[in-house]
Amino acid sequence: MSLKKHVKLGLSALALSVSFHALAAEDPIKVGVLHSLSGTMAISETALKDTMLMLIEKQNAAGGVLGRKLEPVVVDPASNWPLFAEKARELLEKEEVDVIFGNWTSVSRKSVLPVVEELNGLLFYPVQYEGEESSENVFYTGAAPNQQAIPAVDYLMNDIGVERWVLAGTDYVYPRTTNKVLETYLKDKGVATSDIMINYTPFGHSDWQSIVSDIKKFGSAGKKTAVVSTINGDANVPFYRELGNQGISASDIPVVAFSVGEQELAGIDTGPLVGHLAAWNYFMSVDTDANYDFIDAWVEFKGDEAAVTNDPMEAHYIGFNMYVEAVKKAGTTEVDAVKDAIIGVSVPNLTGGYATMMPNHHITKPVLIGEIQDNGQFSVVWETPSTVAGDAWSDFLPGSKDLISDWRAPLRCGNFNVVSGSCGSSADVAAQ
Repeated sequence: MSLKKHVKLGLSALALSVSFHALAAEDPIKVGVLHSLSGTMAISETALKDTMLMLIEKQNAAGGVLGRKLEPVVVDPASNWPLFAEKARELLEKEEVDVIFGNWTSVSRKSVLPVVEELNGLLFYPVQYEGEESSENVFYTGAAPNQQAIPAVDYLMNDIGVERWVLAGTDYVYPRTTNKVLETYLKDKGVATSDIMINYTPFGHSDWQSIVSDIKKFGSAGKKTAVVSTINGDANVPFYRELGNQGISASDIPVVAFSVGEQELAGIDTGPLVGHLAAWNYFMSVDTDANYDFIDAWVEFKGDEAAVTNDPMEAHYIGFNMYVEAVKKAGTTEVDAVKDAIIGVSVPNLTGGYATMMPNHHITKPVLIGEIQDNGQFSVVWETPSTVAGDAWSDFLPGSKDLISDWRAPLRCGNFNVVSGSCGSSADVAAQ
């Protein structure tokens, strides 16, 4: 073969190689968005889908990540818990997404968990939850109980003088496990069993007359009474309406909610609810430049001056920015590299500080107690002096108090027992 042909073939191969590399560099980073856009949870989750679209749009306007654009892949699991697993599998196997942001309820997360572990996917979960879980494939950017439930009970007990407790929740894993933690915690604090009332209702429950009547009667025993609410989804609308109908004011029996934020209050006449409480890690009313910028971007994206922000939206903001920084740090979207790179990553939150991804795949967060105002916003009445690191395993459950989670080498264990020195399965062992 002549030198000319050798050179020509070499140049052709080089051109082909450059072409392939250019094509690879232009492949989008595919971001799965797994939120209910219909059914009982659409009232809460639709805004989270739109939050992800806004964040992706902004990141692409800034040049993407590693020179690649981000492409959202949106699916609707329709508040159907088994369908969440099917849609997660579709995102990972068919759509070949690099990461998933999604879920609200713990039962939907439990449905998705074995899928992302089997297929080695990445899931960023943005909502407060019951703890008792740590997966190598999940990053928990919402609050663990020690970042919401426990501080809220401490506030009610120490600042308001609550002595009787109604633990009211939707009937699924998050309220039941959270209330198991709280019941143990309250009894450890000296609260009698007779001063704790526990009630569960199905998703979408609408007839609250008799339950609210029972709460009113329970609160008439001469002891300061409060409701700790883990009621989720659109059932909150008739629940709060019935409180107003029966004349239960915040000064009589305050309600502190763990799943009601600005989005849910948008559909309620908040006049009778002024003074009731919610415990979150962010409120739209927070006075910081970062928050005002986020609100402005959200209002512009929605094209609605009345659009509201809430805590899980901030969790997606934090989780998305952590993912972007981890991909930059790793120099790739390869899952195992991102999992290693993200531990220790810190990004700004919207309350004026920073969130850091801890070795247990939970993040640091401030804890805020907000009081409902007549305009549907919250006035912050109490907050922790600094951020709190999320605890995957509760100190108040016998099966959990000796467990730690650390996904760094060499331990790489989600439930390491510090007493026995052994590691269990990668996910939960105590929630059941």
